[in-house]
Amino acid sequence: MSDQGMPVLSMRGMVKTFGSVVALSDGTIDLYAGEAHAFLGENGAGKSTMVKIMSGVHQPDAGQFMLDGHPAHFGGPHDSQAAGIAVIYQEPTLFDDLTVAENIFLGRQPLSRGRRINRREMNRRVREIFSQLGVDIEPSRLARGLSVADQQMVEIAKSLSREARIMVMDEPTAALSRSEVERLFAVVNTLRQRGVAVLFISHRLEEVFELCQRVTIMRDGAFVTTKPIEETSVDEIVRSMVGRDLSALYPKSEYEPGREVLTVERLTREGVFTDVSFTVRAGEIVALAGLVGSGRSEIARAIFGIDRYDAGRVLLNGQPLKGGSPTRAMEAGIAFVPEDRRQQGLVMDSAIDHNVALASMKRLRRGLFLHRAAESRLARDWATKVQLKFSRLSDAVNTLSGGNQQKVVLAKWLASDPHLIIVDEPTRGIDVGTKSEVHRMIDELAGRGMGVLMISSEMPEVLGMADRILVIREGRLSAELPRAQADETAIMRAATGQGVAR
Repeated sequence: MSDQGMPVLSMRGMVKTFGSVVALSDGTIDLYAGEAHAFLGENGAGKSTMVKIMSGVHQPDAGQFMLDGHPAHFGGPHDSQAAGIAVIYQEPTLFDDLTVAENIFLGRQPLSRGRRINRREMNRRVREIFSQLGVDIEPSRLARGLSVADQQMVEIAKSLSREARIMVMDEPTAALSRSEVERLFAVVNTLRQRGVAVLFISHRLEEVFELCQRVTIMRDGAFVTTKPIEETSVDEIVRSMVGRDLSALYPKSEYEPGREVLTVERLTREGVFTDVSFTVRAGEIVALAGLVGSGRSEIARAIFGIDRYDAGRVLLNGQPLKGGSPTRAMEAGIAFVPEDRRQQGLVMDSAIDHNVALASMKRLRRGLFLHRAAESRLARDWATKVQLKFSRLSDAVNTLSGGNQQKVVLAKWLASDPHLIIVDEPTRGIDVGTKSEVHRMIDELAGRGMGVLMISSEMPEVLGMADRILVIREGRLSAELPRAQADETAIMRAATGQGVAR
């Protein structure tokens, strides 16, 4: 990294409007060769618009855009790629039925003398790139079945094959395990050593401090500040992003727990989890913590009836709940907010009001027909309660930001008036400001006497919101920690099998 000399890319005072909407009023950032630069801000801060200008998707209305000290103008994505700019998105888009090498060199395959594709040469070049990155992926294998982490490596290799000098990574770690994150960071450091400028966009602030050398923050379409990472803190970054302190992220109230809402007794699913027992009381937030793959989500899925279990039982309000049936779980008063809201929690092409009403269809029907006016009233009522930001309730839910999509999932289940709500990774991929709103909603649910079972991989979220923390290790309950005794060290000791220090 270098603070001296000329930035490889410079954007100053960028302005972009869409009709009456001002997406950017002062977009400003400088990127230097060999530097990992964090780009932070809430959803709607202008980050995506800046990236789309960099990638040639949008053209700015005003402002100065420079590459290597010279004015730049991109008429489209091809111009941006030709200038050495590559964007790696959270969900890579590879062709499943092509090989890894074919995906990397699509449209640019090396040819033999007979104008045929030279697969041997293409595979050789891909192996060379992967070797430089320290990645072990067979170039001749089909892309189908690759993990998200490996798909990202293929996209990075594709960018390097085009001699990219600037690489934008948009939420690249959202779907990765810790070991996959560490591999990605090792690759980013290799890219830096080669002189690539890396722009890193993430809502995970701990990763920003681990990887990046500088940070630029935007708010409401305008530049706020740029600082070396060692000269700032998480609390200062949060204040710059949302205008309030870090403590506001976890609005936890103290409630007196009531009756046992959920009772899990010796729940077992062979090869997944074994002999798991715990309770959740009314007005209590209980967190399932542990490493990725420990069995946390699988326990929650079994409680809700998505997956069958082999032994044990689940009781809701003291009444046994038959396993293997989400419908029975819903009728008994259990709500389930899944980790993957797009695939499992929402009908993305359907309207916002229809999604909100999905779990309440039975009481909205009039005979065989859905009462549309009642559906709209229900949706509008809950959209107000969860402070949903939308244009029209008839708009498809895929038009909303990730944070507002999560609010729709929560509204859908809360409208069903459950006794227990299970929330799996409730704030994954959501900006800091919306995280605070989701946490407020979870706290209010406990205040209304609902039992909350929360699964989270984010340690600050677990420590900030839970009344009790159940640590799962290799499918077994490793420790139970009350809020007053819980800290990051105790949780990690239990999660890794070292026991809880006394």
